[in-house]
Amino acid sequence: MPALAAVPCGTSSFQAWLDDFRTEAAAKGISQPAIAAGLSGVTPDQGVLSRDRSQKVFSQSFEEFSGRMVPPRLGRGSNMMKQYGSVLGRIEERYGVPGEVLVAIWGLETDFGVNTGKFPTIRSLATLAYDCRRADTFRAELMDALRLVERGDFAPSEMRGAWAGEIGQTQFMPSSYLKYAVDFDGNGKRDLLHSPPDVLASTANYLASYGWQRGKDWEPGSANFAVLQQWNKSEVYARTVAYFATQLAHAP
Repeated sequence: MPALAAVPCGTSSFQAWLDDFRTEAAAKGISQPAIAAGLSGVTPDQGVLSRDRSQKVFSQSFEEFSGRMVPPRLGRGSNMMKQYGSVLGRIEERYGVPGEVLVAIWGLETDFGVNTGKFPTIRSLATLAYDCRRADTFRAELMDALRLVERGDFAPSEMRGAWAGEIGQTQFMPSSYLKYAVDFDGNGKRDLLHSPPDVLASTANYLASYGWQRGKDWEPGSANFAVLQQWNKSEVYARTVAYFATQLAHAP
């Protein structure tokens, strides 16, 4: 039987598009309760679209960005290195990624979990999937968000994050959450919203899966720097992670 052609982005009403998406989700094996819980009452969010339209390609220089982002976070980052020292040691043992790198990412992404975002994830992803700019990418992420609901990682109401659908203290897209989130505190739940051990270990798992080399440095030009660019394609961002991690490594 031929696959049903998806209603193209933006060609019908949002409701017709969403009904088609529900049908596709069911055809891909997602349960009706998960579909209903995830998609009931979802409407498009114009605020998400305006943010997507107004993105500036990373226009700051490394000096500007790192100078703004790293110094105010260095003291807290050093404290986090101490507070989570034994957890970070166990994570490095398992995944090969040093604590400095993980704490640097954690600080840059959400101020160590303080600012994880307030946008309802499923609404953001549905808005961006219906819009035509990067419809296929966000359609796949929306499907994975429903899989997270089905797997029991979240109730849909708990899924809040950045405007483009990133969730948790180091801002995983749903596809990455499905693949790389781990339960490191042993409570039976992969909780990247509330559990720093899960957050840090999952981030290490992500980097390790992209080929992080145990015991090697992360300076620009190194293989590990290339892995940081898998985390964030922006060279300025990756350099800032590397710089922050080096500062933490040398902090008293």
